[in-house]
Amino acid sequence: MDRPKILIVDDDPDLRRALQLRLRANHYATVQASDGYSAIAVAQKEQPNLIILDLGLPAGDGFVVLERLRASDALSSIPVIVLTARDPQANEHKTLQAGAIAFLQKPADNNELMDVISTALPNAWQTAALPS
Repeated sequence: MDRPKILIVDDDPDLRRALQLRLRANHYATVQASDGYSAIAVAQKEQPNLIILDLGLPAGDGFVVLERLRASDALSSIPVIVLTARDPQANEHKTLQAGAIAFLQKPADNNELMDVISTALPNAWQTAALPS
């Protein structure tokens, strides 16, 4: 079975690189997008198992991306974790209402992020994500 694929959407290349290293160390495959427009294009092409999404993006913020994902039959079932520096009081409820499964504050605690990811992925992927 292939490793679960996670799409990282963030305009900060250093954060994308750090997340990619963290996820690969935990046996996940990764793809990346740096703005709202390419997030949808990459999601359509790659069909990731999960998306980690920033809210503050050029070319369509995270809320626009969530709306487009939920409106697409092919993408609407992909779980989305929002990872953002934006104020949780103003954004957490709105994010969850828009279809995200979790709202995490940057910088994310590694254990918390991995727990949310493993909870979000279907059980079939759980064994694939474990070291053999």
